[in-house]
Amino acid sequence: MKVENDANAAALAEAHWGSGRGYRHIFYTGIGTGVGTGIVFDGRIYNGRTGAAAEGGHMSIDHHGPRCGCGKPGCIEALAAGPAIARRARAKLASRHGGRSILLDLANANLDAVSSEMVGQACAEGDPIAKETLQETVELLALWLSNIVDLLEPDVVIIGGGAAAMLHPFFSDLANRMAEYCIISRCNEIPLLKAYYGADAGIAGGAALCSEQSISAT
Repeated sequence: MKVENDANAAALAEAHWGSGRGYRHIFYTGIGTGVGTGIVFDGRIYNGRTGAAAEGGHMSIDHHGPRCGCGKPGCIEALAAGPAIARRARAKLASRHGGRSILLDLANANLDAVSSEMVGQACAEGDPIAKETLQETVELLALWLSNIVDLLEPDVVIIGGGAAAMLHPFFSDLANRMAEYCIISRCNEIPLLKAYYGADAGIAGGAALCSEQSISAT
């Protein structure tokens, strides 16, 4: 038996059978209610000295930012996960003065009901507040991922989780902003890909762990 966190397992599944297949060094992030990350080097999860490595969601990009559940200020999880996306959208709606909003219509005029999923849907339907919210999220993710690339220089960056679908139309903008921030001059050669496994990431990750154990046992 092997115990592993969900982001590491999802990263391994992407490396073996998903969007990371064929790449040696993989950085995976699952963006949903939180921001989970996994690192796979040469087909193996990088766990660090004690098995606690790859907590990339708790890398701070703003010392004066909102305090994360982990206790640190300005973690990317506190700024760009689903709840943070919804919170920024609600603040924008609250500050506007009149006018129709697709986003507010989706929430049945209940500001507190606005969710990140609604932001994604409203953006796809042309809502300017939803689009602005996601563009801000892209900016935050670009700064964070540029730090990841400068530290690890992976062969590929894979984005999964519930927010991946709504952020996918912005991948080109995200890659361009990352390239502007990165110290590594060849950052633009690193593909930014949507994860192959969506809602099945956990199942695929478990299968990947079993596969890894089988290989180790032979």
